[in-house]
Amino acid sequence: MPPPFGIYVHVPFCATRCGYCDFNTYTASELAGDASSPDGWLAAARREIALAARTVGDRTVDTVFVGGGTPSLLGADRLSAVLAAIRAEFDVAADCEVTTESNPESTSPEFFAGIRAGGYTRVSLGMQSAARHVLAVLDRTHTPGRAVEAALEARSAGFGNVNLDLIYATPGETDDDLRRSADAVLEAGVDHVSAYALIVEDGTALARRVRRGELPAPDDDVAATRYELLDARLADAGLHWYEVSNWSRPGAECRHNLGYWRDGDWWGVGPGAHSHLAGTRWWNVKHPARWAGLLAEGALPEAGREELTADEQHTERVMLRLRLAEGMALDLLDEGGRAAADRAVTEGLLATAAHAQGRAVLTDRGRLLADRVVTDLLVAEGGPIGAAHR
Repeated sequence: MPPPFGIYVHVPFCATRCGYCDFNTYTASELAGDASSPDGWLAAARREIALAARTVGDRTVDTVFVGGGTPSLLGADRLSAVLAAIRAEFDVAADCEVTTESNPESTSPEFFAGIRAGGYTRVSLGMQSAARHVLAVLDRTHTPGRAVEAALEARSAGFGNVNLDLIYATPGETDDDLRRSADAVLEAGVDHVSAYALIVEDGTALARRVRRGELPAPDDDVAATRYELLDARLADAGLHWYEVSNWSRPGAECRHNLGYWRDGDWWGVGPGAHSHLAGTRWWNVKHPARWAGLLAEGALPEAGREELTADEQHTERVMLRLRLAEGMALDLLDEGGRAAADRAVTEGLLATAAHAQGRAVLTDRGRLLADRVVTDLLVAEGGPIGAAHR
């Protein structure tokens, strides 16, 4: 059986730039010209989708994920046109999962009805926090209650699968702030939650504020405590972790992201998007106008590529599969790696029962130290420790 095949579509537009974000995004004031407009982006996306179909050949699309940026700024008609272009060029599975990310402030009941009619099956909303002062630190523009309203609107429009994103351990956040955020998520009735500890990325406005001493750097011990708090709250409500940073009700896991974590193939459409096919990875030029211009000339918008060695593929397989609740087969490791797994069981980082059945599965404590567990396994094998990309 071929690995699952997905299409990721990158929308580079944002109304404002959040202080913590280092994604390849642009506000209106940073772009000029038709090639960088939403309509220019759509024309270029259609060209790249056609290019992908010619290159990939006879592959069925199992999942589509439109991310960004802020895809909801395109509006329902353009988002529906993106999916229509994919359907025109590819064989799309009857049960294809089709997700779009959205900012609560650029959505409405009419928007959700429009994308539902256009074939979308799943919505992921950026909530980040229910605390106004936390949103202010993150430079988020939506009001605290809008994300819950948007999730309820999406469900009313017929979306059975709705995700809310949270960020925890933001400077100034308290345990009670996170509890209120978790309660708001549960009030919205969503079936999936993604939650990430705040990371201060170089080059961002947040990094500059931390460097100037205006804000304290996030604390790892605080982040661990908040993770445990959130995990317990969600588990009590029936949402269980299936990946270190993702929780869902049974059957509501994000299939597109599982494709990344399970060695799938995908084509990334859009400026800066990454792709992977059979051990080859490549990425597009970042600027929207340059990306669109190359496609208009009939040229590849590729900025670079790499052929992953067997060792690099193994490293990424260990790094990604171990993050899943299903874990990974111990026979994926060599003798040294299996010995390190034995030690991790003794230290309470890998589950004893799963280990006895031939699988490496993180314990609750192991999830907090997942990077250390991965490093220990790979160092014990004596192989290179690479970084996972997608």
